[in-house]
Amino acid sequence: MGPVLVIGAGVTGLTTAVTLAEAGHPVQVRTAEPPEITTSAVAGALWGPWLVEPRQRVLRWAEHTLIALRDLAADPGTGVRLASGIDVSNVRHDPPDWAHFLPGRRPCTDDELPPGYRYGIHYTAPLVDMPRYLAYLQRRLRNAGGTVELQHVHSIDDVAPDWPIVVNCAGLGARTLVPDPELHPIRGQHVIVTNPGMTEFLEADTGDSPDLIAIYPHTDHVVLGGTAEPGQWNREPDPDTAQTILARCIAVEPRLADARPIDHRVGLRPTRPEIRVSVAQRPDGTVIAHNYGHGGAGVSVSWGCATEITELILGICTT
Repeated sequence: MGPVLVIGAGVTGLTTAVTLAEAGHPVQVRTAEPPEITTSAVAGALWGPWLVEPRQRVLRWAEHTLIALRDLAADPGTGVRLASGIDVSNVRHDPPDWAHFLPGRRPCTDDELPPGYRYGIHYTAPLVDMPRYLAYLQRRLRNAGGTVELQHVHSIDDVAPDWPIVVNCAGLGARTLVPDPELHPIRGQHVIVTNPGMTEFLEADTGDSPDLIAIYPHTDHVVLGGTAEPGQWNREPDPDTAQTILARCIAVEPRLADARPIDHRVGLRPTRPEIRVSVAQRPDGTVIAHNYGHGGAGVSVSWGCATEITELILGICTT
């Protein structure tokens, strides 16, 4: 098994590195910033492959990841748990194309709907405490012999001569690394508050508005979202935006009025028309793989994409 350089240490990079290392490859991850301050660390993160293409591949990746996350939920040290909650709206929608993966979905009862909402679905899905989960992935990578190095990679061509296999999981960094002008940010801001005793998540349909309503409770805190601002590169939290996020979430869940803000997080979702998962071999024999452009669905397809990349690399290396 040839050594592999994985570029990027968000959830995609770390999951891909773990999968390759556990398949027998010596793996080094190089990252421009520590995993705990990547966009992945900002995520909510409830499983659900929303708004990413190509759909047939996405559904395959998402199902694979759902199974993996369900297994990880058996270990509290992973930061993954199976959570129940509701998705509410004032407009009746057809179920998403991944709804059949969650057989326990059912309509909300009237007393489950927050004020002002007419429709809702109750279901159970993996919910991930991302800082804890990223720490778990790093431990798992170390246990498989992999390493993480803090170093910016400016170009694949700069590192390719020294590595027989290079995997680009750079997220938004792939815009200049590849380069890929189709890649663009969708800014997301979250407010983290103390948990007033909540266990169930809530997502509310806000249509095409960049102002989202999402409540993701974890053991000692709740992640409140959020925003979806296309083309915005600013990673500094905006105080006014934070106040409107709090107000929107308190309106649907009054218990949050007693919660205390403890952190603000901003991430830039790496978005393109389609997720790029591909592997090719250069004339000199170097294998270059790409696994990026997951938008807001990185967690939801992470294990499926990582497994496909690993299998594609294995197929090239054994021919």
